[in-house]
Amino acid sequence: MAGTCARMALLLLLYCFSSFALASPLKSGKVRPLVIWHGLGDSHSSPGMLEFMSMIKDVHPGIFVHSVYIDKELDNDRKAGFMGNVDIQIDFVADQLASIPELENGFDAIGFSQGGQFLRAYVERYNAPPVNNLITFGSQHMGISDVPLCGRFDVFCQIARRAARSGTVYGEWAQTNIVQAQYFRDPKRYETYLGANHFLTSINNERPGERNATYARNFATLNKLVLVLFTEDSTVVPKESAWFGSEAIPENASPRHTGSWSVGQAPDGSQEVIVQHLSEDREIIPMRLQPLYTGDWIGLKQLDKRGDVVLESCVGEHMQLGDCWKPLVEKFAGGSL
Repeated sequence: MAGTCARMALLLLLYCFSSFALASPLKSGKVRPLVIWHGLGDSHSSPGMLEFMSMIKDVHPGIFVHSVYIDKELDNDRKAGFMGNVDIQIDFVADQLASIPELENGFDAIGFSQGGQFLRAYVERYNAPPVNNLITFGSQHMGISDVPLCGRFDVFCQIARRAARSGTVYGEWAQTNIVQAQYFRDPKRYETYLGANHFLTSINNERPGERNATYARNFATLNKLVLVLFTEDSTVVPKESAWFGSEAIPENASPRHTGSWSVGQAPDGSQEVIVQHLSEDREIIPMRLQPLYTGDWIGLKQLDKRGDVVLESCVGEHMQLGDCWKPLVEKFAGGSL
């Protein structure tokens, strides 16, 4: 009798377990790794970056996190955010990521500020190993048209600011040595920018006759593109660059209004868009009205039509993350391989 009861108990246990397994399939034990590219003025293992990586590991236990570096020495890595050739830096990072065994099956990626467009350049140009979800916080996808004030003793920032605000920003030296100059997009000197800039014009496929179809194919392979804008951002000018918005090129910026908003539709009539008119000579063209989007030069429209472009905002100044990052990291990072 005791043996019969034991067998019945065992069968009941197996039945309950199998029913649970069918109703609630267990996740794979492998968590998709994460790559982070820090922003301007930071370094790969600064106290803030180490704290952020630790918090991610609390959200996704067992996750492998790699912080991109240009130089392992922290001060040199910080300086590389101001001075250097961005194309060479991205090539260096592509080799770096390809050499890490934990990343060989792909990874999610987070880019802080300029690290966001640098990761996008990696996706477009290399993407081996491939990026699954790309999250960018306050990034300058359509460049900047001004450089914010620097700290009094921040020499490298001062050099970048002086170059950007002078006629030398589109000189060959600035375009190959000052990082911010390589994504400085002045709408009043657009033709000069097109001819002189080597980086942003390339990853945005802006030059007619030189558009690289590989960039669009690679970018469209992303599972999700999450674009985060900071609502009070005065560091990124214009802040809408985080959402692929940009200042209008003056000859195409008519009509203009002062301090107002207008609502329209994308050229295909598919979705409402908002145009912000900031002043008599500054009009923001949103993502879905950009030639880059309407012509699908980089695969952005393809991603958006699939429903895979996510526009998010964080309340506050540039890179004031608060807890805004957490639901995004919970949802778009740390999935199963």
